[in-house]
Amino acid sequence: MKITKLSPIIRRITAGNSNMFTGPGTNSYLLGKNEVTVIDPGPPMVNHIEDLISLTGKSLKQILITHTHPDHSPGARILKEMTGVPLYGLTTESSRKRDEEIAIDKILNHGDQIKTSEYSIEVIHTPGHASNHLCYFLIDENTLFTGDHIMEGSTVVIAPPDGDMSEYLKSLELLKEYPIKIIAPGHGDLIHDPMAIVDATIEHRLQREHKIIEKLEKLGPASVDELVNDVYDDVASFLHPIAKWSLEAHLIKLMANKVVSKNKQVYVLIE
Repeated sequence: MKITKLSPIIRRITAGNSNMFTGPGTNSYLLGKNEVTVIDPGPPMVNHIEDLISLTGKSLKQILITHTHPDHSPGARILKEMTGVPLYGLTTESSRKRDEEIAIDKILNHGDQIKTSEYSIEVIHTPGHASNHLCYFLIDENTLFTGDHIMEGSTVVIAPPDGDMSEYLKSLELLKEYPIKIIAPGHGDLIHDPMAIVDATIEHRLQREHKIIEKLEKLGPASVDELVNDVYDDVASFLHPIAKWSLEAHLIKLMANKVVSKNKQVYVLIE
């Protein structure tokens, strides 16, 4: 077990579930000393959950999840069963269709605040990667826990129908309303230039969208399979099956904006 102290009230322990989706693994964050909050207990790895319990003991007050994807939240069920502490998060109709159901004790909404004697957390609803995705803003240290909304060293997969590119871009813009100094992502290390990363992420997505339009102008009517090789020519081909998810999300956004239309499985620019 490697525990990293990030500030006087923030500790991080990373689950041993490293792969191409999770990078070095899923970060679990422990906030506070006497009234501890755990954010994202991660996958259902009993050794990781036991490590969290050993680090928190009777001081564990509550469990927060950013969203219900399998690398972030199943461990919360185990941690709740082993400790009896309440689990907070959000589910939506769309997320329930996609993800394994998790019994949440308190549904959180945008703008809610979670207060202890040591710190206060504000809830920010950030749909895009998942319809039920939440970020948590630690007001006392201007630190934002972003789950999969923003990751260090990698872009986020947006997989329809629960993933939504339009909502993702709006959620990124929303972060500019908060005095964020540090981003603590669900995967990777701390990000110390948060607004630069937010701006770069938005620009990257818009550039990808522009590339789709350019390729449709060049190719004419085209399917996702035909587009992915050109639109993601800067991405290794073995990742193209994953890139298709985000490509489809971009195309859905372009259809909503009346830029692209779809006939069966073929997309075409609207004149």
